[in-house]
Amino acid sequence: MKQLSHGITKRVHHLSDGRELIYFDDADTTLDPERAPDARPPADRPAVASMRQDPLTGEWVSIASARQNRVMLPPKHLDPLAPSTPEFLTEVPSNYDVAVFENKSPSFGPDLAAVTGEGYDDAHELAELSRIGLGRIRPSIGRTEVVCFSPDTDGSFATLSESRARTVIEAWADRTAALSAMPGVEQVFPFENRGEAIGVTLHHPHGQIYAYPYITPRTQKLIASIESYGPTLFADILAFEQESDRVVFRGEHFTAFVPFAARWPLELHLLPHRHVPDFAGLTEEERDELAVLYRRLLRAVDAVYDTPTPYISAWHQAPVHAHRDDIRLMLQITSPRRAADKLKFLAGSESAMGAFIGDVLPETSAALLREALERSDAQL
Repeated sequence: MKQLSHGITKRVHHLSDGRELIYFDDADTTLDPERAPDARPPADRPAVASMRQDPLTGEWVSIASARQNRVMLPPKHLDPLAPSTPEFLTEVPSNYDVAVFENKSPSFGPDLAAVTGEGYDDAHELAELSRIGLGRIRPSIGRTEVVCFSPDTDGSFATLSESRARTVIEAWADRTAALSAMPGVEQVFPFENRGEAIGVTLHHPHGQIYAYPYITPRTQKLIASIESYGPTLFADILAFEQESDRVVFRGEHFTAFVPFAARWPLELHLLPHRHVPDFAGLTEEERDELAVLYRRLLRAVDAVYDTPTPYISAWHQAPVHAHRDDIRLMLQITSPRRAADKLKFLAGSESAMGAFIGDVLPETSAALLREALERSDAQL
């Protein structure tokens, strides 16, 4: 057991196949501190997937065939993220507030053995990964974790209590620090997919955290932009957007806005007012405000139309060993929903060439989100 900030408690356990399971108990939890062991029989974990390099782009593609075995939209009584019952043993043996565990079908990991030997050098490995060749294969080292926001089988982050939201944020900060310290991990990415239109396989309110063995392609492009513009890029973007009519909400520590060159019909960015590279660097006050503000933003996204909006909520963080002084923690919420009954699909220009065509004027989208924020606040 470990006491974290804000009265939140961390309890580390292991599942029957050796995977790590971590309970994060709310500050006002009513749960018994004792947790049941995993009653399932021991099982072998899948072998570490392999990455193959695309020589046309230099990007690495993880080939994780074990993911074909994932459960697909099960009924509530067969929800694998709900607490176990005598009739149905799940991934989480006990009742919980927030639970984090290693993914059973990981895209990266679970083994770090390839990089734990003496003489491993991150800079050398990153240089090796950037080299272009034909038929290049590397092990998909790293880690993939599931973050269960609640034991409930439905709902979303937006419907969590403030206390529970604060626990999830503390879990993100704790896991960011822990995963960043693992050998071979170069970037940590917490995110949430919500809605069948996004491709979710479980309706249970949850997210994931990927610990990559490389700096992701999106962040590499960001690094190139910083090298071209200068190290004040994030500060200048924040100042530029705060003076625009694309601001949706401005708090004491964070500002939410629709970006100047939004790609998606609904796209919402959130930046902290000071430089901080990742969740682990947030202060108590910043985490407290985030527990309130983030839920408000998601409720606004849902209130734009009469039914819940599918979205990807992506927390971009600085790489573990590079550009930590000029890449700032940033939330990017994107949705393909361009009307109540219409979705934006990535067709020829976007999918084949990476050249986005915007369907909605960003200023119009910001106005819709401000109105939706007012409506959702009024309903509380």
